[in-house]
Amino acid sequence: MMIDPPNIVLVPGYMLDRDLWTEFEAGLAAVGPQGLSLHHADLSQDATIETMAARLLAAAPERFVLVGFSMGGYVARTVVRSAPQRVLALVLIATSSEADSDIQRQRKEAVARSFDPSRFAGLSRSAVLSSVAPAHADSSIIGRIQAMGDRLGGGVFQRQSALVRTSDADRLGEISCPTLIVAGAEDRLRRLDEAKALHDGIPHSTLAVVPGSGHMIPLEAPEDLVEIVAPWLRANFGDRQV
Repeated sequence: MMIDPPNIVLVPGYMLDRDLWTEFEAGLAAVGPQGLSLHHADLSQDATIETMAARLLAAAPERFVLVGFSMGGYVARTVVRSAPQRVLALVLIATSSEADSDIQRQRKEAVARSFDPSRFAGLSRSAVLSSVAPAHADSSIIGRIQAMGDRLGGGVFQRQSALVRTSDADRLGEISCPTLIVAGAEDRLRRLDEAKALHDGIPHSTLAVVPGSGHMIPLEAPEDLVEIVAPWLRANFGDRQV
């Protein structure tokens, strides 16, 4: 049964702000179900997935669709488990249920111990390049990603770089709301089999792959993302005005 179009809460990823969603928001507003209300989660204040999820829930509407990108996908799944009655549906973009590797944990421990936020000089071009498909290496996307990092600054860089991601693979079966999983075909940060593992673990979920896109799907392929998400939302929530 279709229900009224929902509030949608957009959750960014590591060192990203609401500009991640600019084109996606505009496209979704144009072709998605009528009556959508879009909200942005703030991940810049907290140092753990759990506290990020708690802040999101405190600020969010009573019931909403949750769209989580990358690190935001970990936050989104924590929200669903914390308040399943409030989450109408879930969209997971370029994310994973895997835990940090030993090397990643060691690097995070080093950042937590020794990084001086006042010396933050921004996200390096080489690091940003690894997050996009080669076809987008010379585009304005690189500058936008770096600008988001600059706006967030050294304190957020320290907190988010040291943040520990644990696996929730054994709890994916607890997610019962409609779930859409979106992966980039050329994502070098999150393998396609990680998206498939989410799809296999979350009951009745749908998996879509965006051709030609790296990790930064909302920036690299916003039109493709809208074409995937909007019909899925209409199928679940219809086109009626709230």
